[in-house]
Amino acid sequence: MSEARMTALRLENLTRRFQSGEETLEILSGADFSLFSGEIVALVAPSGTGKSTLLHLAGLLEAPTEGAVYIDEKPVSGLSDTVRTAVRRDQIGFVYQFHHLLGEFTACENVMLPQLVAGVSAKAAKARAEDLLGRFGLSHRLNSLPGRLSGGEQQRTAIARALANRPKLLLADEPTGNLDVATSDHVFDELLRVVREEGVAALIATHNKELAARMDRTVTLRGGKLVAF
Repeated sequence: MSEARMTALRLENLTRRFQSGEETLEILSGADFSLFSGEIVALVAPSGTGKSTLLHLAGLLEAPTEGAVYIDEKPVSGLSDTVRTAVRRDQIGFVYQFHHLLGEFTACENVMLPQLVAGVSAKAAKARAEDLLGRFGLSHRLNSLPGRLSGGEQQRTAIARALANRPKLLLADEPTGNLDVATSDHVFDELLRVVREEGVAALIATHNKELAARMDRTVTLRGGKLVAF
């Protein structure tokens, strides 16, 4: 298998149940999925079908009721909290619909922080942050606090932060869902460009079918399983 087709993420028989009073809700029911290195896949499904749950399981933010998550062909869902945290830090980038930037730190510092936590030197972390923010057209905003940034600038900073530690896998949960159409298109253009340049495997949940059509393929959730759209 060539490097371009290495499996970055594999979900195997993934099931997630929640207890609501006396009722058991099964959000995912034996979902299987593979995502290859350098591939960008759209996840398009109606609200309430389990998109966020799926991304949280893939990103090790939640544990499955049954089934397994593999990253770089290594089983990771059953690891200890400490080890899963390290895997998230080193191998996974997560972009939320709302940016969750730290308001007391500049754009550059927000992108530096995950690198510093991972043990990268301040000099190298700053260089990486400046490079990523520059790719997103934010070189003039390096020293701006989030409150001084537009919604689109905040989201581009959040995407840069998610890519800061050169993750193998990028998971994005409606990353442009709270932006106007023009800003959404621009942010998405930048996201696709940088993800392709960096060769990251990306699973991006979006309700926008036009944006989804620009990705390599599209999947949806049906009956708790992932199927081709």
